[in-house]
Amino acid sequence: QVQLVESGGGLVQPGGSLRLSCAVSGNSFRTYAMAWFRQAPGKEREFVAALNRNSHTYYADSVKGRFAIPRPIVDNTVHLQMDTLKPEDTAVYYCAAGRPVLSSIRDPNLYGNWGQGTQVTVSS
Repeated sequence: QVQLVESGGGLVQPGGSLRLSCAVSGNSFRTYAMAWFRQAPGKEREFVAALNRNSHTYYADSVKGRFAIPRPIVDNTVHLQMDTLKPEDTAVYYCAAGRPVLSSIRDPNLYGNWGQGTQVTVSS
């Protein structure tokens, strides 16, 4: 098991940037894939980005080219760098750790460890 604590959310104007952090504790965390999901009001939780155990990254089409998971992981903290933010990026963002097979890395049901979430609001 690992414990996850997110931080870095807030209010930002369209076109702005935010950097989310996920502090990970647990001796075996490097055996997990790390992912970011988000959930907007009235919508299902959706995949944003993931970093697998081989340090390969995967992104949702809606954020590709704007969001990035910086590598390598330093100080047991996984970040999500979000640039060129849009109002539709507004959601609660969650960090997750799991061991999904590669073909299912975007499936939230395969992640057994979750943080508490951090609110990101993109508005002028």
